[in-house]
Parts: sequence; structure tokens; C-alpha cells
Amino acid sequence: MEQETARERVLDAAEGLFYGRGIQTVGMDAVRTSSGVSLKRLYQLFPSKEDLVEAYLRRRDGAWLHRLAAHVEAVPAPRERVLAVFDWLHDWFAEDGYRGCAFVNSFGELGATSPAVARAARDHKEAFLQYLEDLVTAAGLPRRLGAAVGLLAEGAITTSAISGSPEPALRAREAAATLMAAAAPRVTGAA
Repeated sequence: MEQETARERVLDAAEGLFYGRGIQTVGMDAVRTSSGVSLKRLYQLFPSKEDLVEAYLRRRDGAWLHRLAAHVEAVPAPRERVLAVFDWLHDWFAEDGYRGCAFVNSFGELGATSPAVARAARDHKEAFLQYLEDLVTAAGLPRRLGAAVGLLAEGAITTSAISGSPEPALRAREAAATLMAAAAPRVTGAA
């Protein structure tokens, strides 16, 4: 039980520090101080900083996708669920401390030198794309439209981080609605 508590404290501290300040600027000593876990215990739990970064990203992936799905699944209409992704993104972008996508940020910092970080970032992006493709298919639209919706979402995430505004989510939502409307006649016309 103590091990899990210490592990969670370390991951909580790492997430706050890595997301807020960047991975390369945060040393293991800062994680130790923030978590209240001894440096010896920290290295028992995570033998290297790369191990800690990968664990942080894997945990964030699950939590991020869960939060998104909980919001989207509360929307009853399948086509509106696709658009609800952008409503959720808008809310996320408006949160205090929003710094863009942790996976893009991590990949930008370490992707060229850390295969584990690159893999975690790719896995997250693939899972997000799969989720969007599933939403689009459930809405009766061509699966390939999920990739376009994904590009809109990814563009909104990056643009919002740089601009400091949640508005890119609304523009991306409008574009997704336009793409869905354009795809819908072909689907019904083919039936």
C-alpha cells in the first residue's frame, strides 16, 4: 500500500512539474522535493528519469482519454458526440495552466533521443485517432473522416496552446460540422 501511495505522489508531482515547466528543466531532485518521497525511494520506483517520464505519459494518456470519453458519452446523438469532442477541448483549453498537449510537448523535448517517450506519444495519438474514427463510424459517416476530424482537433490543441485562447476549438468544431455535413449526403445517397 505504501509503495502505491509513494508511486502516486511521485507521478502527481512529476505531472505537475513536467507539464508546467517542461521535462528537461525538471530534475529528479525537484520531483523528490515536490512529492515528499526520498531520492532513494524515488529511484527504487523509477530507476531513471526516462522511466518516470514514460510512466507519467502513460498515466496521463489514460486519464485524458477517460475524461474526454466521459464528456462525449453524455451526449445522446451520435453525430453530436463527434462535435462534443471540440466542446470538451474548448473547456480544457480554458483551464488554468493549459500548456498544450503533453505528448507533443514531450515528443518535442525528448522524442529524438528517447524511444520510450516517442512510443508513448505515438500510442496516445493513435488511441485518440482510433477513438475519433469510432465516433465518426458510430455516427454513420465514413471512417476516413475520423482522420480529418483528428487533424482539426490536433490543430486546435496546438493553436490554442500558442495563442493562449480556447477559441480554436470552436473554429475546429465549425470545420468538423462542415465536413460531416458534406460527407452525410454521400452516405445517405449510397444507401
